[in-house]
Amino acid sequence: MHIAPSPSATLDASATPEALSDPLEPAAPTETGATAPSVPARQFEAPYADAVRSLATHDWQRIHVPGHQAAPENAPGVASIVGEHALRMDFPMLFSGVDQNTWQLVTPGRRTPIMEAQDLAAEAWGASRTWFITTGASGGNHIATTVARGLGTSLVVQRSMHSSVIDGLTRMGLTPHFVHGAVDAGLGCNHGVTADQVDAALTANPESSSVYIVSPSYFGAVADIAAIADVAHRHGVPLIVDEAWGSHFGLHPRLPANAARLGADLVVSSTHKAAGSLTQSAMIQLGHGPHAAALESLVDRVVRSFQSTSTSALLLASLDEARRFIVTHPERVELALDSAEEIRGRVRADRRFRDATPDILASPDAIANDPFKVAIDTRGAGITGGDAHFQLLRDHRVYCELSTPSALLLLIGATAPLDVDRFWNALQALPEAEIEPERPISLPPSCERAMGLDEAFFAEVEVVDAASAIGRVSADSLAAYPPGVPNVLPGEVLSPEAVSFLRHTAATPTGYVRGANDPALDTFRVVAR
Repeated sequence: MHIAPSPSATLDASATPEALSDPLEPAAPTETGATAPSVPARQFEAPYADAVRSLATHDWQRIHVPGHQAAPENAPGVASIVGEHALRMDFPMLFSGVDQNTWQLVTPGRRTPIMEAQDLAAEAWGASRTWFITTGASGGNHIATTVARGLGTSLVVQRSMHSSVIDGLTRMGLTPHFVHGAVDAGLGCNHGVTADQVDAALTANPESSSVYIVSPSYFGAVADIAAIADVAHRHGVPLIVDEAWGSHFGLHPRLPANAARLGADLVVSSTHKAAGSLTQSAMIQLGHGPHAAALESLVDRVVRSFQSTSTSALLLASLDEARRFIVTHPERVELALDSAEEIRGRVRADRRFRDATPDILASPDAIANDPFKVAIDTRGAGITGGDAHFQLLRDHRVYCELSTPSALLLLIGATAPLDVDRFWNALQALPEAEIEPERPISLPPSCERAMGLDEAFFAEVEVVDAASAIGRVSADSLAAYPPGVPNVLPGEVLSPEAVSFLRHTAATPTGYVRGANDPALDTFRVVAR
């Protein structure tokens, strides 16, 4: 029987299942005194991760890819980065007994460890089926937009989607009917859309074959997925949800429910963001909506077409282990939640900084917020969010998730309690200007559309300077990153506000614009006249 690791267990290749702790121990009381719900015994298993560990214990003569062939002397620099144990577990895809029904690990005809691991993930998140992917939620959005193309050529889409969704729509030649969600111009963030907005968009565009939204927002606003799913299904189309920032949802009583359980037909989940798997690992989840079963074959074929044929065993195993840990250690989630609430409490009692949670919950689309996103308003604190972000990084080695001119955003991992005192002492040490600093525009309004996404992206382009770019049609998707929501889309007319905002973003110490022709945005790619 596979058994669960203790909280301190790692992906050590020498660790065997027998060396790990008893999975059937009852859950300990949480820090709040409540007893966590019982966990199904199956969730203490990690079949794929344990199969890879088992393979690594054998004395193989490896005459196959990857080229380091598990020996640190063959790749000492790589070994110094990931460690010798990781090299030993870096098996190629289609290794017998892991994802094929051969060798001694699997009886012929039985489900393989990777299949079993995906089944356990589906059970944990309440999905009807789950696929592990190693291209991140960006790759997941490419998969989902391809699935959307299989349903038709137009769809209703939230405008504040991640740039990977826009990339997918562009490549697939899809016509988006955009729904503009809530914007908090003060904090400088986009939130979500309402069921009424989606209903109106579908009514106005009856040719739409799907609905594609994001929830939660980057700042943690949770949309009413159940109501939006109901609207989409009444119009006879499936609901696709980019739940990249909610990979931990539905896994603890104090967290919001996840989209797969609320009626979404297809969900993109970025497991590494908050649930603790390795960077670039993610999941595609098929929900239980009325269209989900009909989508399964198409999703499976599209996943295969995008997934590398050299998928990383380390990334796949990390998905298996992250699921096992977050599900079977609710006390870690409790500790992380309590640390997030302690930070909010200190901010609420502070004279300089302000807790922006009420602003997020006041958004018309928000029915809840992600407690692991802590938004700190820096207006009135004598420092901009960008300067706070940079100085925390430079002077205190405190690396926050995001800043805007008016806010600082923290992301606390769902099983990673924050060292509250360290962060708080660093925040309090930030200098305060006597005169409130100037805060540039937080978010520009959407630009006017002149051409289709694909028409502009694949058009002949020319490069012009920033001043000359104003009034021209952008050939690029340009997104201040993070959060990666495009401020300008291919086919939109570059406005003075958008050009100014993007250039200012690029000039800040922590700024970056995805899709830019040059790092400073001194030049822009525009559609040739």
